[in-house]
Amino acid sequence: MNEDLITLIDEEGVEHQFEVETLLEVSDEKYAVLIPMDEEYTDTNEAIIMRFGVDEQGEEILIDVDSDEEWDRVADAYDEYVNSLEQDEEKLEDEDF
Repeated sequence: MNEDLITLIDEEGVEHQFEVETLLEVSDEKYAVLIPMDEEYTDTNEAIIMRFGVDEQGEEILIDVDSDEEWDRVADAYDEYVNSLEQDEEKLEDEDF
């Protein structure tokens, strides 16, 4: 399990902690797949997808993905990533026998 944690602040100034599941590059854009660590999400399979961007000061920030098309593209890339991890894990199990 990836133990990289980040804290994001919502529009109301409330802090939320996320585990960084993975970073993906899709269509020349960089994305973070984040797993909410808030108690209300602990038994769900929900993930948040955010795009890396740059603010006015040149600082790297995470931006909400507003477009359904963009979200679907990144979700598909994430599914491919998970499938490749599962296939790698199966190969390792097969080699153990």
